[in-house]
Amino acid sequence: MKKAEIGDVIEFKDGLKGIVEKVNENSVIVDLTYMDNYRDLELEEKTVVNHKNYSIIGH
Repeated sequence: MKKAEIGDVIEFKDGLKGIVEKVNENSVIVDLTYMDNYRDLELEEKTVVNHKNYSIIGH
């Protein structure tokens, strides 16, 4: 499995998308404000996603 790099766009947990801001040993920190409907979802701006739980969809 390829790990995401800083700047990659990933998709995780039922279609949530974000931009990778930091890569850790077991996870990435993701900026969720990338999504158009970010405000409607009432989510935090950033979240942590384990490398096993996402797919890379762009850069």
